[in-house]
Amino acid sequence: MKTLIFVYNAKSDLLNSAFDFAHKILHPSSYSCSLCKLTHGNLREKTEWKEFKKSHSIEFVFYHIDEFEEVYPCYSSYPIVFEQQGEELMELVPTRVLNKIESTQEFINLLNEELTK
Repeated sequence: MKTLIFVYNAKSDLLNSAFDFAHKILHPSSYSCSLCKLTHGNLREKTEWKEFKKSHSIEFVFYHIDEFEEVYPCYSSYPIVFEQQGEELMELVPTRVLNKIESTQEFINLLNEELTK
């Protein structure tokens, strides 16, 4: 089974989560995690993203920076999406590409294209 690893440009602790929540609401244009904007609204996962995940027999793994770096300390550009192949991580959607994607549907289309290669 394929595994996709998504790393948000955010930390997992409660203080950072509260700050990120407020930042997304008060200043959404300057929020630094494009992956979060594509997969989540202000309060929950976007419906089209949930449906995309349900429609694939792929394992989806999600990390915040601090969680990811405990397991894979050699990366430093976030957000990012990897495809895991054995013990190796292959960049599937790099940060520079994620930061240019403007809609959830565009992100889903890109992932579908990458998954059919």
